[in-house]
Amino acid sequence: MSKIGDYTVLPLTLPPTTAYPKPARHTLYLRPHAPKIPSESDARSLFVVNVPVDSTPAHFRAVFTKLIGAGRLESMTFEHEKVQPSAPSQAVEVVSTKGKKRKRAANEGSAQADTELPQLWDRELRKSGSSAVVVLVDQKSVESALKAVRKLHKSSAAEEEKWPVWGEGVEDKVPALGSRRYLTHHKMRYPDPATLQANVDAFMTEWNRKEEEKARLAKRQRNVPDEDGFVTVTRGGRTGPARMEEAEAKRLEMEEKERKKKQELTEKPFYRFQLREIRKQEQAQLIQQFEEDKKRLMGMKEKRGKFIPER
Repeated sequence: MSKIGDYTVLPLTLPPTTAYPKPARHTLYLRPHAPKIPSESDARSLFVVNVPVDSTPAHFRAVFTKLIGAGRLESMTFEHEKVQPSAPSQAVEVVSTKGKKRKRAANEGSAQADTELPQLWDRELRKSGSSAVVVLVDQKSVESALKAVRKLHKSSAAEEEKWPVWGEGVEDKVPALGSRRYLTHHKMRYPDPATLQANVDAFMTEWNRKEEEKARLAKRQRNVPDEDGFVTVTRGGRTGPARMEEAEAKRLEMEEKERKKKQELTEKPFYRFQLREIRKQEQAQLIQQFEEDKKRLMGMKEKRGKFIPER
């Protein structure tokens, strides 16, 4: 089966390991990327579902090299993870909220990026069943990749040796897993004192910059009245009086708002006792009107006298 709904099925061959000494099968699901918020690279992107837990850009580069040739994969974005750059010259991209914060830090300068804590793992692992976005060099490459997968399904009843082998040719390009991964993790838990000192210095530099910016903002607020006509009092006192014209205009505006609010409360009663009083007044007015109409009717009858028909 080459397609399931909108997805093109791409089986992968997992090589045997010491933990499981037999080849296994893992399935990827591909479709053209169509996010809710479009971007310029959507036309040349593929949305990939069910990525393996040990996925890296090098693994996917090897897979797409086997499908459509080398040099077609431009970058990758894993779900809720920081993107590993496909080349040293490319900037780091992100997808999650936390990652976006890191992206801004990278754009603002290397000094601010150094304020992050040292990494404790040499390689990121993915969540089971997670997704990724593969950006290729052009839209034609996307069509070629999907066409190549469909062609593999048709060729010789899709022989197993024709499917891409996961991790083939990238053994020396990515950090090792297993016990070596945890040995590396243990070493990275205790960074070099010089690296740690540089991280602390960068953090303090960034802290001082933010404090200075906060002080400048507070200084500007000392002379600007708020919407109620008051001037913000910050630590250190005021440097000068507020402009009297602005404060007077704000005061008149607030008085007008209060007058309109009181008028609305008077015209539209809210409390229950006010509604009872209004109903009593309306009832008294109706009774008074009825008595007046009754007296007027009696007066009209007296003036007219008794009616005597003609013979």
